[in-house]
Order: sequence, then C-alpha cells, then structure tokens
Amino acid sequence: MEVSASMVKDLREKTSAGMMDCKKALVESGGDFEKAVDYLRQKGLATAAKRAGRIASEGRIGSYVHAGGKIGVMVEVNCETDFVAKTDDFQIFAKDIAMHIAASNPLSLCRENVPPETLDREREIYRVQAREAGKPEKIIDKIIDGKLEKFYTEVCLLEQPFVKDPDLSVQDLLNGLIGKLGEKVEIRRFSRFQVAEGLAKE
Repeated sequence: MEVSASMVKDLREKTSAGMMDCKKALVESGGDFEKAVDYLRQKGLATAAKRAGRIASEGRIGSYVHAGGKIGVMVEVNCETDFVAKTDDFQIFAKDIAMHIAASNPLSLCRENVPPETLDREREIYRVQAREAGKPEKIIDKIIDGKLEKFYTEVCLLEQPFVKDPDLSVQDLLNGLIGKLGEKVEIRRFSRFQVAEGLAKE
C-alpha cells in the first residue's frame, strides 16, 4: 500500500514522532493507522527503557493557570541537556502536562507514590461494595485488584488518559517525546493549587 504524505502528517500530529519514523510505521503496518500508532508507542517504550539509567539533571518548570486564576499548576520536567530543555517540543510538553494536571487533578505521579493509607481505604470500600453486591468471598480479592487498576488510571498522572488525546496516556505521550528527542525525559514532581481547596503536591 502506498503511504501518502497526509497519512504521515496525521500520524505525526497524533504521536509527535519524526516524519521518517511515521512513514516507516505506516509501511510496517500496511497503512493501518492504529497499528502504526502501536508500532511507534512500542518504539518509544524501547527508547525510554534504553535511556532509563541516564541522569536527567536539566529541564524546565512548566506552569499553567486556569479558571480566572482559581487553579494553578507548576510541574518540573527533567532531561539530560539544556539544549533539549530549550526546544519547542520539550517546552510544549511541560506546558501541556501542567494543563493536564490542572484539568485532571492527579493524586500522585505514579502508583508507587500513592499513599498506603489511601490504598487501604480504597480496598476497604471495594470489599464492602463487593460483599453488599453478594459476590462470593473467594473472588472478592480479584474484584478489588481490578478496581484498583482502574483507580490508578484515575489518580496517577502517568497512567491518566491525556486530556488532549484520551487515546494516549501521559506515559505514552512521555515515551513519544523521549523517542523524538533521543534523551531521557522524566516528570519529576508537580504542585497543583486551587483557591480555597488547599494544595495537592507530589
């Protein structure tokens, strides 16, 4: 199948991958758009894994203020070099993540950082719900595990669907950026301020 320039452009806009990578992904997937997206995600994951051991000591603070000054976010995004930190792609990513945090209000950066007491409370709620629904005791733990997986996608920044493209998680978006920039990039921490509602802080 012939891969058109418009197909490559659409895939690049969705994934932020390079033009040649997008063309190769479309060729490899026989022109199937979703398979091409998966191909690029897998490539991004591989790139991210290779760079995991690198030190990301440069970066930028992304910020976003919304709702007439009622919600504000600051997020620290790190990379390996100041050169990459100054690129438009990196700075747009930091801004987009700050905007996402304003909209989605994550509790934590990742599941490993969710407070144990929060998980204990959720487990107890799910256990009571399952018993009240008449579920057999032997499967309740599996039900709880399933509900916790959904809980993580709701409260952990890296697992949340990205607000601008819910087909991508924030981690997918990050992996795509790593693949494009060729450096380790990580979201280190964030703070979300909301007037009269205190501070959620990572």
